[in-house]
Amino acid sequence: QVQVVEFGGGLVQAGGSLSLSCEASGVVLGGYAVGWFRQDPGKVREFVAAINWSGRNTNYADSVKGRFTISRGNAGNTVYLQMDSLQPEDTAVYYCARGKYGSDLSDASGTYAYWGQGTQVTVYS
Repeated sequence: QVQVVEFGGGLVQAGGSLSLSCEASGVVLGGYAVGWFRQDPGKVREFVAAINWSGRNTNYADSVKGRFTISRGNAGNTVYLQMDSLQPEDTAVYYCARGKYGSDLSDASGTYAYWGQGTQVTVYS
């Protein structure tokens, strides 16, 4: 019954924007760190961004810093990833994951649990 689902992926031209959403049922996102990761075929899964349990602190990969913004919704069980100035190298399947108890703003995938199935983001030039 535990399910984490990402929404908002799509096809966008370079320079454009997309907003991704992460929602959970069976588990809560509020009170735990939440991270976004991405993986393109032929590449390893890489860290994108994380937000801590309170939503007051964030962490970004250098490759997306200044372009992506992670935030929590007011309801506390939704996390967003606003992606601006998208580039072809941002093309990947984007995954949302809830952190394990006690983790916070980590860029290591092993510190997260309850992964979503991902949403495809494709950026073309």
